[in-house]
Amino acid sequence: MVSLPDFDPNQPGAARDEARFNRGTLGVYEMGSTFKIFTAAMALDAGTATLDNGYDATEPIRIARFTIRDFKPQRRWLSVPEIFMYSSNIGAAKMALDVGTNGQQEFLERLGFLRPARIELPEVGTPIAPSPWREINTMTIAFGYGLAISPLQLANGTAAIVNGGVLHRPTLLKRRPDEPVPGTQVISPRTSEKMRRLLRLVVLEGTGKNAAAPGYLVGGKTGTAEKMGTGAYLEKALLSSFVGAFPMTDPRYVVLALLDEPHGNERTFGYATGGWVAAPIVGRTIARAAPLLGVAPVDETAPQIRRKMYVRINSRDPRVASY
Repeated sequence: MVSLPDFDPNQPGAARDEARFNRGTLGVYEMGSTFKIFTAAMALDAGTATLDNGYDATEPIRIARFTIRDFKPQRRWLSVPEIFMYSSNIGAAKMALDVGTNGQQEFLERLGFLRPARIELPEVGTPIAPSPWREINTMTIAFGYGLAISPLQLANGTAAIVNGGVLHRPTLLKRRPDEPVPGTQVISPRTSEKMRRLLRLVVLEGTGKNAAAPGYLVGGKTGTAEKMGTGAYLEKALLSSFVGAFPMTDPRYVVLALLDEPHGNERTFGYATGGWVAAPIVGRTIARAAPLLGVAPVDETAPQIRRKMYVRINSRDPRVASY
């Protein structure tokens, strides 16, 4: 866990307040589209959505004085895999509405997102949740606005989504390999398996292509959230992130990178979104760390791996015939 800027612990008196602030555990943020991981898992686990059904994302959603639109609109019906792959806010909002406000609250409580994380540090932030929790909140939380959690909670929740559905308490303490690790089943193993396919799809064909680390079967989700200013969101003040897991056939590690107000450059074609600035960090980290962690690379094009990771994007998906 790294929080930058940091300071020399041998000279704590010289540290600036900004450097002493642990963004990983004490900071709480609206996480943007990485939250669609939990919206999709919630809907699939509740049975209100399947990988074969879809939602109308033809037009923006207008509710009261708010308009929910997509960053890169497809302007058509989208299947659930397409909603995830294209990161559709409209689709995510409609998926959450099908589950309902009470169901969403219960699911996020199950993941520990409505209370401070429990870890061996005094610096732990308290999530910020809406009160009252209205229909508009249900819709915006579906794509990562209106609920603020810590990066630690995001990473820990993602681990539960991909590991078979078991939420473990995060710890900084090393455990013996034979030591049992208590946990709570928060989604079914079947839902977890579906989510692994969707997360892999994002890196193969969606907004997370820049997180690829050949041989290590990376899956994940991009997030780009505008920061709140005085009474309005600031279009150019972004929190850009990518949360990834690997290897997606049997996940062992989660890696999260979050950048506070990044700026695009020539290499990113001027973009400062999660897919351009955070995803490459995760991909390079995995490529360097995986060999040190003893994760052997695999042939990602092997038929057995392609079958295990395959998800039909829509009913007209031409890849169906190739398997």
